[in-house]
Amino acid sequence: MDYTPYFSKNALRMKRSEIRELLKLVNQPDMISFAGGLPAPDVFPVEELREIVDEVLKEEGRKALQYSPTEGDPRLKEELIKLMAKEGISARPENILIVTASQQGLDLLGKIFIDRKDTVIMESPSYVGAIQAFNSYSANMETVDCDDDGMIPEALEDKLRFLFEKGIKPKFIYLIPDFQNPSGVTLSGERRQQILEIAEKYKMIVVEDTPYRQLRFEGKPEPPLKSLDKNGRVISLFTFSKIFLPGFRLGWIVAPEKIIEKLVMAKQSADLCTSAFVQAITYRYLKRGHLDSQIKKIVKEYREKRDLMLNMFEKYMPKLNGLKWTKPKGGLFLWVTLPSYMNSRELFVRAVEKKVAFVVGSAFHPHEKCENSFRVNFSYSSPKEIEEGAKRLARAIEEYEAEIKRKEFTVITP
Repeated sequence: MDYTPYFSKNALRMKRSEIRELLKLVNQPDMISFAGGLPAPDVFPVEELREIVDEVLKEEGRKALQYSPTEGDPRLKEELIKLMAKEGISARPENILIVTASQQGLDLLGKIFIDRKDTVIMESPSYVGAIQAFNSYSANMETVDCDDDGMIPEALEDKLRFLFEKGIKPKFIYLIPDFQNPSGVTLSGERRQQILEIAEKYKMIVVEDTPYRQLRFEGKPEPPLKSLDKNGRVISLFTFSKIFLPGFRLGWIVAPEKIIEKLVMAKQSADLCTSAFVQAITYRYLKRGHLDSQIKKIVKEYREKRDLMLNMFEKYMPKLNGLKWTKPKGGLFLWVTLPSYMNSRELFVRAVEKKVAFVVGSAFHPHEKCENSFRVNFSYSSPKEIEEGAKRLARAIEEYEAEIKRKEFTVITP
């Protein structure tokens, strides 16, 4: 039976996550995968949680295993308020919605803001999960160029001016200011202020997605956009997936109360509530002050892995004009740019043959650009795998370069 006529237009526009599909391809013996954005499982606080889980079941099991308020556990919210206050973010419980990780937050924002063909603005490149979420609501995604200091304010204003002249007012600006996924770059402090000034000038909402912020390896942190927001224009998404546990699927949104009210309604029709059990465990974990030591543990391991990957790239990568990679000060990713005549999809096939994988750059652009770039992750692989994976990747690039030259020689030679 052909079910196509029964699907909604939105369903027909939906696409499978390119990263998830690639992970299926690379699930082979001896494959070294730099593809996923996976935290290292050896840093999960298993022993600390074992004791807390037992306590929750003994002391509040009947309540914790029941449905909970859509807005979230009030106790957890109070701990989140304390956590955010350390970074200059002032919030009340009414400004917070607990969600099933920040990915649900992206979907809910699409649900309450985006009508078919509405425009949203994002970085180029940008997070594939955001592209997927906004695409499911039939959004028109406009991109703004970035450099080593993040989104370029002048390019953002040019884009807004162009759209406004055509009678198009975007619904919001979406960006990842800290250790951006996929590029790893951080939006400079000066640009944060400039972007907020532009948002005020054009009466825009800014959605700040910040899953990696606490994973800083060096340098001074830039202020969260929410901490600089004076006029209620910033909506911030947070998650515990990268700083605590991805398996808990726990995050939160901070926004003006009127926006939270709409998000609560949207969440009620999606899943009623986020797990009360997970919230109760996380509340106790935060209350005991475990998160700070957990983040320090993660940062130490990821810093060592980042340094190793950068060193291995410097050691093994061929010296080609145009081949370069970012040097992030935190987070989980490097962004590799190939010479302009190379295509990361073609390289991917060669890399998989050598049992190493990455995510092609076009997955991080709504219009499938960035063809000569790709993302690599350094958090998940072991040090041994990072070195061997860098060797394999370098060989794949060398052989791809040699193949291109052979083809050029064949064409030129009579």
